[in-house]
Amino acid sequence: MRLRNSEDRYGLVAKLFHWIIAVLIIGLIGLGWYMVGLTYYDPLYHDSLSWHRSLGLIVLALVVARLGWMLADRRPRPPLSLTRFDMIASRTVHLVLVALMVVMPVSGYLISTEAGDPVPVFGLFSVPAVIEVSDTLRDLATEVHFYTVYGAAALVALHTLAALKHHFIDRDDVLRRMV
Repeated sequence: MRLRNSEDRYGLVAKLFHWIIAVLIIGLIGLGWYMVGLTYYDPLYHDSLSWHRSLGLIVLALVVARLGWMLADRRPRPPLSLTRFDMIASRTVHLVLVALMVVMPVSGYLISTEAGDPVPVFGLFSVPAVIEVSDTLRDLATEVHFYTVYGAAALVALHTLAALKHHFIDRDDVLRRMV
């Protein structure tokens, strides 16, 4: 398997970025929804929050690296079987997903650093608080984080359903290009 993309297939690097980030985001959404049901005094709350913060920062780093890779590597041409609507819908969903993959962890980071404390990443290192987070910014970041999660969950579901539709109904190469 090639590391770089070809004219009609994604390479190993693009596939690894895609699937690792996908698994992490789906896991983070699930963990976040689980945490909402916990109280501050629940023994699992603080461990869950620590994992959520650490994984969220890892997603942000991976997304930045993935964007760099996308700029350095060509994008495979769309399959000939795609309609104009499919291409526009696919591009739009991908662009919004990328935006959400940046906005969600940044808003989470702002919430986590509101007191000026760094965010430890699995106890290995810490990401410092780089800006002063006012009450207004914290409240905005909290709302943005809350709503972008629902948007991301909906788009991940739509993206998955579209890939499955292409594979099982249209019987084209859309899904096979990324696996």
